[in-house]
Amino acid sequence: MDRTRRQKSGRTEHHASMIRATMEEPAWRALSPVAQALYPWLKLEWRGPKFNNNGKIRLSVRQAAERIGVALNTAAKGFHDLQAKGFIVVTEPACLGLEGEGNSPAYEITELGLPHSDRSEGRKLYRAWKAGRDYTVHKATANNPHGKNGRQKNKTLSQNLRRPVLKMMTNLPEAS
Repeated sequence: MDRTRRQKSGRTEHHASMIRATMEEPAWRALSPVAQALYPWLKLEWRGPKFNNNGKIRLSVRQAAERIGVALNTAAKGFHDLQAKGFIVVTEPACLGLEGEGNSPAYEITELGLPHSDRSEGRKLYRAWKAGRDYTVHKATANNPHGKNGRQKNKTLSQNLRRPVLKMMTNLPEAS
């Protein structure tokens, strides 16, 4: 199938362009290999200038881990590294949707322009990054970080369960 026929049928390859100038920045060289592998996958979630969704790009840690072939914690560290170096910014935190379905955080890729913005190009925060001066990383908080939900903590719960058992064992009638 020739190129014009593919374009007319709407079946063109989806690709993410990696700009050499971006990859030659000190911030790019300071990224972990996992973050460098994750970045093109984030760019693939961008719908292009015509249907610009920058600032609302969503890719979960689980999806990222599957795509780049790493563990969940490793993928999460890749997202944190991209934030720390200024390549992405969290625009909306992760949340539970109306139907109980989780939504991953929404990201802005700073290399790309935002929709309805006066600037045609992105903020490119990574250009201002300096070694030892990372940007703030927004990490997802646990739903119940302190374990306070009306229950006792595991240690005291297990202690409280042992006491009645010991009491019952000491009150057993002796075998005759």
